[in-house]
Amino acid sequence: MMARVRRRDGIEFSKLYSFVCCKVDKWRPEVGGPGFTRVVYCKEPEGSEAMMNNYPNNYVRTTKYTLVTFLPKSLFEQFRRVANFFFLITGTLAWTKFAPYTAVSAAIPLIVVIGAAMIKEGIEDCQRYRQDVEINSRKVQVHVGNGNFVYTKWKNLKVGDVVKIKKDEFFPADLLLLSSCYEDAICYVETMNLDGETNLKLKQGLEVTSEFNSDDSFKQFRAIVRCEDPNAHLYSFVGTLELEGGQYPLSAKQILLRDSKLRNTDYVFGAVIFTGHDTKVVQNSTAPPSKRSSLERKMDRIIYLLFLIVFSMAAIGSIFFGIWTKDDLENGTMKRWYLRPDNSTIYFDPKRAPLAALCHFLTTLMLYGYFIPISLYVSIEIVKVFQSMFINQDIHMYYEDADRPANARTSNLSEELGQVDTILSDKTGTLTCNIMEFVKCSIAGRAYGHGVTEVERAMARRKGPPVQQTKANSYDHLDNSGEAKPVIKGFNFYDERIMNGNWVHEPRPDVIHLFLQLLALCHTAVPDVDENTGKISYETESPDESAFVVAARELGFEFCQRTQTTISVRELDPLSGEKIRRVYQLLNILEFNSTRKRMSVIVRQEDGKLILLSKGADSVMFERLTKKKGWDFEDATKAHVNEYADAGLRTLILAYRELDEEEYKNFNQRFNAAKNAIGADRDDLIEEITETIEKDLVLLGATAVEDKLQNGVPECIDKLAQAGIKIWVITGDKLETAINIGFACRLLRQKMKQIIISLETPDIQEIEKAGDKLDISRASANSVLHQITQGWQMVDVSKENPEEEFALIVDGKSLTYALGADMKDMFLKLALGCSSVICCRSSPKQKALVTRMVKLGTRKTTLAIGDGANDVGMLQEADIGIGISGVEGMQAVMSSDVAIAQFCYLERLLLVHGHWCYRRISTMICYFFYKNIIFGFSLFLYEMNTSFSGQPAYNDWFLSLYNVFFSSLPVIALGVFDQDVSPKICLKYPMLYQEGVQNVLFSWTRILGWMFNGFSSAIMIYFLSTKALEPQAFNAQGHTAGRDILGATMYTSVVWAINLQMAISFSYYNAIQHICIWGTIAFWYFFMVVYGFLNPVRSTTAYKIFIESLAPSPAFWLLTLFVSITTLIPYFTFSAIKAKFFPMYHQWILRQISKEGRLANKENRSRDHGS
Repeated sequence: MMARVRRRDGIEFSKLYSFVCCKVDKWRPEVGGPGFTRVVYCKEPEGSEAMMNNYPNNYVRTTKYTLVTFLPKSLFEQFRRVANFFFLITGTLAWTKFAPYTAVSAAIPLIVVIGAAMIKEGIEDCQRYRQDVEINSRKVQVHVGNGNFVYTKWKNLKVGDVVKIKKDEFFPADLLLLSSCYEDAICYVETMNLDGETNLKLKQGLEVTSEFNSDDSFKQFRAIVRCEDPNAHLYSFVGTLELEGGQYPLSAKQILLRDSKLRNTDYVFGAVIFTGHDTKVVQNSTAPPSKRSSLERKMDRIIYLLFLIVFSMAAIGSIFFGIWTKDDLENGTMKRWYLRPDNSTIYFDPKRAPLAALCHFLTTLMLYGYFIPISLYVSIEIVKVFQSMFINQDIHMYYEDADRPANARTSNLSEELGQVDTILSDKTGTLTCNIMEFVKCSIAGRAYGHGVTEVERAMARRKGPPVQQTKANSYDHLDNSGEAKPVIKGFNFYDERIMNGNWVHEPRPDVIHLFLQLLALCHTAVPDVDENTGKISYETESPDESAFVVAARELGFEFCQRTQTTISVRELDPLSGEKIRRVYQLLNILEFNSTRKRMSVIVRQEDGKLILLSKGADSVMFERLTKKKGWDFEDATKAHVNEYADAGLRTLILAYRELDEEEYKNFNQRFNAAKNAIGADRDDLIEEITETIEKDLVLLGATAVEDKLQNGVPECIDKLAQAGIKIWVITGDKLETAINIGFACRLLRQKMKQIIISLETPDIQEIEKAGDKLDISRASANSVLHQITQGWQMVDVSKENPEEEFALIVDGKSLTYALGADMKDMFLKLALGCSSVICCRSSPKQKALVTRMVKLGTRKTTLAIGDGANDVGMLQEADIGIGISGVEGMQAVMSSDVAIAQFCYLERLLLVHGHWCYRRISTMICYFFYKNIIFGFSLFLYEMNTSFSGQPAYNDWFLSLYNVFFSSLPVIALGVFDQDVSPKICLKYPMLYQEGVQNVLFSWTRILGWMFNGFSSAIMIYFLSTKALEPQAFNAQGHTAGRDILGATMYTSVVWAINLQMAISFSYYNAIQHICIWGTIAFWYFFMVVYGFLNPVRSTTAYKIFIESLAPSPAFWLLTLFVSITTLIPYFTFSAIKAKFFPMYHQWILRQISKEGRLANKENRSRDHGS
């Protein structure tokens, strides 16, 4: 922890950190204009003027419902589904005389299904409510007058309150930082809950408020803040502070956001600016985009088809019913005299036949509604919850080092994991560890560092014998000495020429001194000293920065302390050879961002010399070098940088410049004015001024850090490629680096032909030197179009040779034009013809645009995987977003559908869980429609045989409980537990995954096949039952079967048929599945007995039907057995023929495994016989 800093007279705030974090937000409203109307009266939250503003309180609610809105809103959510709405209508009509069954029997299933879904919603929302109560009830100290602070709950805070926050406490609202325990009013903040980043951010109050750093000092404090209105921009803030007659500009540097945590600071004082739902974190709490799987969308279309069938059958039946009803009474003659058509109600009145037909239509619409599976949606939700639990609990996807299991954050897309056609992946932190190691460097044109990278080893494997690593951080050169030096995180460098102070003997020690000095000074790291051991660790904004300060320390320049205006370094003095502590005055920091691609600091050395130290990407640094000095090793440095890029290393160029007092004074004056400007052009002004100082730099050298591949990445990519999944890598690396990383992770293979689309060509570079933007744009677009056309011609010609593979590599500039409307389709066509695609130098926006292009262009399932905030757009744009819970924080995870800790777990997630989930859900949906078609069509056949009388074949409660109790459990068991092959087989034969990509298990052919099976089974059940029971006595008393016996017999046959069908559909059995199948059948018999003993008024046609009629009759048992087996014959025959002559891939695999097993057994027996 840092010691407190003594306050110095005359400290200027402008000499501190110049930019906000490392992110630039272009949104910046004008003072006094729209979006800038908020007025905060600090320490007077309940004053008359403050009360007029009517700002919201600090209570934050994340629940979807309240006690008042739960019932109406949840009912609306349920009845938005077309099937549920249909059952609501039929359930309402059941209370009319049109109903063919009792109203209660129709209402109970709907209540059960809707109630189960609403209970699930209620439980989830109740959990959110408990979290809200816990957060809103946290305590914070608030000023109540006369310098006294008392604890109050977060929810009681008001805009203008002054609060005191202690170390490791969360900020209860968006606060204006007034002062802290440090006299310079600085504090350190952790923003993990906001952006997922774990590194500490430095915040600082204005100098004018820094004196209010004790409880008593707030007795006389009065201030007014005028600032922007509430908005979702985390990294910008515009406002002014009016205090003691002065007006002071405010920026995001003085704002402490709600849900951030105070770290490494004993306490801070702050004024509440935004409360509750006005805070920036809540303003950012928008719901992620709604995603539905392709199976669900197709399922909706099937339900619409069933609606069409239901309406068609009802219409056809009503037409025939109307015709026959009209003919019942002709010239006073009654054809069906037993219906008394001369004295009938409207429902059978021959004189009003059209009206009777319309009434019949409504009746049969309710009756045939059993075609629609009422429990389908809730059953699928139950199954998906279990599937998500299996993913979360898979020990093979648990990362022990970080204690992170897989986390299916949404259960809606589990089956989509089995249909992925294209994977779009980030590189840094996704394929790699995002743990940077300082490996090599180039100083004054000389290369240092003997380590061999993973990419170099992969290159050596392609070209010849493996490269031996001579020396690295493993300190192999010390192995024989018996002194094994410990591995240092972030430092994998060895070169005796510059280690242990030997650099003073090198040809250019002055350049090496400046190089190491720059590494120790040019950063925003925060040192943290362990009080017990005295060792220093660093909190940094990026892994690269951490590697640099650690490298500086290991090479003799230890960054040891930072204050508001100084940096202290213990460094080796080349003259005395001793380590001395030097204090550098920190004047300005020009932060890194994605536009600048560089970072600079301006420091004053102890001898008073002003020096600017800068590091950045080669694309922006070489053009800023002076031609007067340093040119002698610029070419050598460029050659080294290219070598490092070929080795897969990330490079930065280091340079410096000495400043004179007059130049710096002029720069600082203009820079301060730009920082204090409030307007939309503030950032542009700052950028323009920094350009004037970051020029004529003197080259020092280059650094090279390695971001190693995660364990198992090459094997995982190879396996996914074998599964037929196309893999795109979208990275910000240089083209050469990306290509070599591609080879290291097996995304690129040796025999692949590379199609490279790049604008780094001599012709384009010549045009760029001319500087005409219109000519550059026109020439670049033409060049990209020409390269895409040439690439497609190569791919098109190779179609005759299917073994020939292509890889497409495109840089960021080219990608800008390739994504344009005029050539996007051609670019996608080329990319789809290639086995692998790598997009280099890509921005976050380009990542999202590429993902959208692939998703919309292929209309197949896309999966995006990334680990950082810059991947969020890509994850949300893809059909499935996978977040890697790595070292860049949790923002990608918070925006993802599934979170895993390592890229290699993607193999098991897709090839095992994805395959199983797709197979289970698709088979489950097909079976749902099959079982309901059997049931519904048997009702239609019976009604047709009774002259479309609207009379159901089954008892009311038999009808109602069919979907809920007598057919749902087995299919849920299938959806949860069924496995066609074991996990080992899924991974051994990755092409099995193509069943999901090609959607063979949920194609229209398969769906219609299952529907046909349902229709044919219903026909067999109905006609076999009626024909078998018609001609002879049913029992020993000579009674024939009536509607009650026929209905119960048919119903029993249906229950047996659908459960036996499920039994032979299972590929994998466990005890639960057996219980569900045989338990359902047993429960049917149990229900008949119990229900039959009820009062005849309640049990109606089922009164003692089983005990007195069915059970004693051998005909019932024989008929049930015969009909049930007969209904299985078509499916069994079709499946046997298909498995024999047209096997699916998993069937072929199992046959091959069985054959291999038989051959192995035969060889073993032969060997035993011979011995």
